[in-house]
Amino acid sequence: MAGEKKSPIRRRDRAAVVVLGDIGRSPRMQYHALSLARQAFLEVDIVAYGGSEPHTSVLEHPSIHIHKMPQWPTSAQSLQKILRPLMLMLKPIVQFLVLLWYLCVKIPAPDVFIVQNPPSVPTLVGVKWASWLRHSAFIVDWHNFGYTLLALSLGRSSYFVSLYHWIEKRYGKMAHGSLCVTRAMQHELAENWGIKATVLYDQPPEFFRPASLEEKHKLFCRISKSLSQPPGFQDCISSGMTESDNNDLNETPFTTQLGTDIFLKQNGPALIVSSTSWTPDEDFSILLEAALMYDRRVAALLNEDDSTRDEVVWKEIYDGKQFSYPRLLFIITGKGPEKEKYEQTIRKLNLRRVAFRTMWLSAEDYPLLLGSADLGVCLHTSSSGLDLPMKVVDMFGCGLPVCAVSYSCIKELVEVEKNGLLFSSSLELADELMMLFKGFPEKCDALKKLRMGVMERVSSARWATEWEENAKPLISKVISENFS
Repeated sequence: MAGEKKSPIRRRDRAAVVVLGDIGRSPRMQYHALSLARQAFLEVDIVAYGGSEPHTSVLEHPSIHIHKMPQWPTSAQSLQKILRPLMLMLKPIVQFLVLLWYLCVKIPAPDVFIVQNPPSVPTLVGVKWASWLRHSAFIVDWHNFGYTLLALSLGRSSYFVSLYHWIEKRYGKMAHGSLCVTRAMQHELAENWGIKATVLYDQPPEFFRPASLEEKHKLFCRISKSLSQPPGFQDCISSGMTESDNNDLNETPFTTQLGTDIFLKQNGPALIVSSTSWTPDEDFSILLEAALMYDRRVAALLNEDDSTRDEVVWKEIYDGKQFSYPRLLFIITGKGPEKEKYEQTIRKLNLRRVAFRTMWLSAEDYPLLLGSADLGVCLHTSSSGLDLPMKVVDMFGCGLPVCAVSYSCIKELVEVEKNGLLFSSSLELADELMMLFKGFPEKCDALKKLRMGVMERVSSARWATEWEENAKPLISKVISENFS
């Protein structure tokens, strides 16, 4: 109708979310897609690589359409060192052409492209070209700086890092709008990049929440085989467990079901979760050293000498004896290049009261694991020092207090002695484990205080609210200006 004012977030009623990575391992971009569909009422095309399954709510939403691009062959990574410079140049060219084909041909023209950075090359270049060819707006969501991640492997003085930095900055400035994850990054972008960005803090969506006792029991039953170790290896969790125990739906290391009633075991282990990408920017050895210190300190406090056989202690625990410090079970989730190396190291530690399990969980079971745990540990240090670990956000959403590595802007997320603690060494982490778990499960007042602090945050901070207040106005403005 003539003279009728158009809605500011309408044109083609479509948005494209672009990730040059595994969409199943890109939760923030999944949440963008959900909010664009649910809160902006747009059709959403996700252009990304496959690998891990996204959350069911993304897969099942009728307005979200996932387009999986073919990936660069992994066999190319094993080529001789002399060919690496050639492959470093060839890879982004091929990725650029494939990305441009999907953005310009395979999907309908969107009102706006929202792209995750990093990776920056060739993503920002490809999306900028596509936005120009398709007359679409272009928004960068800055999670970190790509050149700082590349510098971890090539060094800051590398020519490729300098070139990467130049491309990232030049094409980042071409975007119609920018989002970023911290105020520290917002300041860096404004002062040194000439980019005005809106802070959109990571917040957990509604499916990250504390788990009920029934949900915990069912989860532990589902992962019971992962909780038991391969034959020939025993620790404080697998000792006493038989094959029939693994298939017993009434009994887990943490819970017991009698009839329809489920109980937490009073002498069960404390469950600590850490999510890692098994990459050099997360020093996993800090956690292993802290676990070893905890193990040795508890043995000393209980006057156990080295001559006491592990099996004797494990039988006492299995028979129901309670101690002032619990066993600790660390479940480490994630995939990455250094996983096997650390798994071999773990087997050589000879721990008495500490056990480790590594596993990859579905997008539905991961929040349940966090909601069932007693403590989260974060080893993220940030290549730029300006981003925040989303894993901590997820842990807070599930009511889980966190011990995190201290770095420049982490206090934007972790409030010391309110919802978590910070550490800079394995010694500090070991001290925190000793303090938090003394008297577990009933008399661990410090741990209970942190959990209460987290729960206060959970009631007020959710992704949908944060997105509505900060991302939606920017997206609406950018689309409106692009089509005015």
